[in-house]
Amino acid sequence: MVNVTLITGDGIGPEIAEAARRCIDATGAGIRWETAEAGTDVMARLGTPLPDATVESIKKNGVALKAPITTPIGTGFRSINVYLRQSLDLYACLRPCKSYQGVRSKYQDIDLVLVRENTEDLYAGIEYAKGQDDTRELIDWLNKHSKKKIGADAGVSIKPISVTATERIVRFAFDYAKKNGRKKVTSVHKANIMKFSDGLWLEVSRQVAQSYPEIEFEDRIVDNMCMQLVQKPELYDVLVLPNLYGDIVSDLCAGLVGGLGVAPGANIGEKGATFEATHGSAPKYKGLNKVNPTALILSGVLMLRHLGRTSEANRLENAVAEVIAEGKKVTYDLKENRDDPTAVGTSEMADAIIEHL
Repeated sequence: MVNVTLITGDGIGPEIAEAARRCIDATGAGIRWETAEAGTDVMARLGTPLPDATVESIKKNGVALKAPITTPIGTGFRSINVYLRQSLDLYACLRPCKSYQGVRSKYQDIDLVLVRENTEDLYAGIEYAKGQDDTRELIDWLNKHSKKKIGADAGVSIKPISVTATERIVRFAFDYAKKNGRKKVTSVHKANIMKFSDGLWLEVSRQVAQSYPEIEFEDRIVDNMCMQLVQKPELYDVLVLPNLYGDIVSDLCAGLVGGLGVAPGANIGEKGATFEATHGSAPKYKGLNKVNPTALILSGVLMLRHLGRTSEANRLENAVAEVIAEGKKVTYDLKENRDDPTAVGTSEMADAIIEHL
């Protein structure tokens, strides 16, 4: 048995968490669940959207499956998800984007993996609000040391890109490619404009690539990368990106395979990992037993592989694929007509997946 923290989230979180838990248990993977809370529901009771007990549970168990969480407004948390990644140093965001027969999409046979750096870039949270004393002081200093002038009424965000963080995320991408039989890693950047941040990213990417001669390496400017993915996604395999670009491009790639409803995700560090659906908490559907549980179940597949339960992971992914391909016992969004009265609920789709294991 292995202990795993199950964060049930809020909105639709508890429903899809239960569906994913039942499917994972049905594989016989030997998971002992430790339930934890986060989000708006617990905020009302405890005064915080992220109790210390939840963070401690993840630290203790080292692995968590996390349902969607709403970040309450006005709590001091910019994002619960970002806070978890930074506080636990979950530096690598893994986002596979894979076509499944039966999912509506303009593309077929997509099989991409995005590796996103989680701790730096514009999401590091180093920001200065317009009109504040420290902001004016920073702007004055920058204007004295730069030919480019910043207006006194500006807000400022800082974009740190370090050698250390870049090297470990690019190495993570190459190690993933090597372990999983992937052939190519593409480093994505805007080094033609941001020469000292993205330029450093590109320089380090090239240096790391030299240690993996068996894996093809190339780089792409981020705007060109977006066009290339729309025009000829079959040319790409593993993409490694800084934080902001990774956030944007991963949603683009999810769109290639049918949307966030089938897009799993993982956040991995040296001492722990969380696995989560990449979509939101959709509170308007709370308690309706209506939403598609696929993304969180596939995140569970990633978790099982991370835990070395490869056979169980493969069986679960195959069961999900078979249910979607049959198109009978699936949620409304996976039907050809979203108003199809034969659509089933969250729990019933989980039942069908379990039947196929």
